[in-house]
Amino acid sequence: MKARWNGAVLADSGDTVVVEGNHYFPADALNRGHFEDSDTTSYCPWKGTANYYHVVVDGETNPDAAWIYHTPKDAAKEITGRVAFWHGVQVG
Repeated sequence: MKARWNGAVLADSGDTVVVEGNHYFPADALNRGHFEDSDTTSYCPWKGTANYYHVVVDGETNPDAAWIYHTPKDAAKEITGRVAFWHGVQVG
């Protein structure tokens, strides 16, 4: 699986975990040069708190387009430290 935005490959891995239709990539599959920390968080009752990243490619920023659960609840432990995408990022 690859995650792409604005012509760049953001992540590439054969080891994704699918939860609620989203592919969660292992952290070591990310092209770190395209990610900036965001202050945004969200809360899911069964997964816990997600932290977000801005995706940056060729000077363009896609705010909060990636998220990670650093310490999810037990029901979602398989996505610990994995990153998923939205906001126009193509995964396939």
